[in-house]
This record gives sequence, structure tokens and C-alpha cells, in this order.
Amino acid sequence: MLIIVLVQDTADDGLTSAYDKIFAALAHPTRRQILVTVYFEGGAMGAGDIARMFEHAWPTISRHLQVLDEAGLVTTEKHGRTRTYRLNRERIDLVTDWLTWFGRDEKESHD
Repeated sequence: MLIIVLVQDTADDGLTSAYDKIFAALAHPTRRQILVTVYFEGGAMGAGDIARMFEHAWPTISRHLQVLDEAGLVTTEKHGRTRTYRLNRERIDLVTDWLTWFGRDEKESHD
């Protein structure tokens, strides 16, 4: 059934585009590590706090955060000069649901 849904969604590019952005964002190990870091820090962190956890220059971390935001994996709240990045569970659930589909047995996946 999922294959039919994905083919239908290709026409409007909604869900397919979302998956493309998400998996492109997750392709980089630093972005995956940022998500893990934010998760273990309670699901939200300031940009400066995130940057201090990595050895990359600020522009590099800023770009990674922008890619995660554009993919919808994090949301951004601005408080004065501080940006807080929060995990977007709904978007992460898309990944989980997509990967879970491959864990189903073959008979189930065709129903």
C-alpha cells in the first residue's frame, strides 16, 4: 500500500519533497550528531550551546542548523538575539514510519 501512496504523492511533490529534504539533511554525520545532542539535552538548545559542543567554526554549525531547519527536523524560536532549536517530533516520525515499513514482513507490506 505504501508504494501506491508514494507514487501518488510524487504528483504533488508534497510528501516526496519532505522525504528528500529530510534524508538529505540526515546524510551528513554532523547534522545527525546535532540532532542526537539536542535530543540528549532535553529536546531544545540554544544555537551557541550547540556550537560549543562541536569543533567546527560558527558558520559551519550555522549552516548545518539551517539545513536541519529547512528540512523541518528542528524548529527555531528567536528570543532577542538567541535562537533556540527544538526537535520537531512530527518530522522525525516521518523517518521512523518510513523505515518501519521496511521492517514489516513481506505479506504485510503488500496488504
